[in-house]
Amino acid sequence: MQPPPPPSITPRQMNLLRIVVSMAWADGELATEEVDLMLNRFSRLFAAGDAPQQLQQVQEELRDYLMQNLPLDELIPQLESQEERELVLQLGYEVISSSARTPDEPKINAEEAAAYKKLVQLLNLPEDVVKRTEAEAAADDNEEGIVDKMVRKLQKFIQR
Repeated sequence: MQPPPPPSITPRQMNLLRIVVSMAWADGELATEEVDLMLNRFSRLFAAGDAPQQLQQVQEELRDYLMQNLPLDELIPQLESQEERELVLQLGYEVISSSARTPDEPKINAEEAAAYKKLVQLLNLPEDVVKRTEAEAAADDNEEGIVDKMVRKLQKFIQR
């Protein structure tokens, strides 16, 4: 199978997106609704303009990449800064704690907890940074949906 052509977003943006998506895949599922919502929000974040055809093009480019579940140990070494590592940690924590698959299941299931533990190990951040980042993510738990929250944080990060 031939890989899809590279999208029109930067490699740095793609890596951040892939790590977040990898965490979303931690429980083995990525719902169609989640994919559609992420494509909608991320295309608006990454498109150079608001033209409908440009948004559609970015959505098509990203769809193939969202469906790939790449190993974290291939993605984390590509992070360029401490700031990116902390952003990834926070977004990863938010993704796994955003919802349960069933009403009887805890918000963070065993697969998600294992994926998060691996993420923390790969990021190799000091324990105090991990605790602070988790506390910030938990404190930012409001009515905003997880995808909207990710887009807002990625947009803030990209604009720096």
